Amino acid sequence: MTTFVVDSSVRLGQYRDRSFPGTRDELEAKLKTSTTLYVGNLSFYTTEEQIHALFSMCGDVKRIIMGLDKVKRTPCGFCFVEYYTREAAANNIRYLNGTKLDDRVIRTDWDYGFSEGRQYGRGKHGGQVRDEFRQTFDQDRGGYGKALETQLIASGALPTQDDSNSP
Repeated sequence: MTTFVVDSSVRLGQYRDRSFPGTRDELEAKLKTSTTLYVGNLSFYTTEEQIHALFSMCGDVKRIIMGLDKVKRTPCGFCFVEYYTREAAANNIRYLNGTKLDDRVIRTDWDYGFSEGRQYGRGKHGGQVRDEFRQTFDQDRGGYGKALETQLIASGALPTQDDSNSP
């Protein structure tokens, strides 16, 4: 197994979780010492084992928390990866951010730390908010975004669930 060694001076990304239960300064302080990463744009079919195999190349993984659709309880395209050390997490961002896993370009960013309930998607339909407003067709993400799918069904361009079951 190859382990990359670098310092932990990877800069913080631009993303900030608006649901953080504290001040902006508290969030910044937690991000600067965190060993947890948010991983986005995963395929709905990517397994925890695949994530572990790839991400353990950067250091020892403490745990992986798969993001779940809050309605269906199925994977919805993100996860949290917690490392034992800040250096291992920094290695991940440096070497794995923007790489492909299951034919999808994944993105990794610092996260302030996992707490129960954060594994569920925050979109209106249970999944991620980004998927709600997607304007393109993506088979791996369930087709069209929910907002566009509703418009297409209303205009008759897409069949409804009931129409697709008829002979």
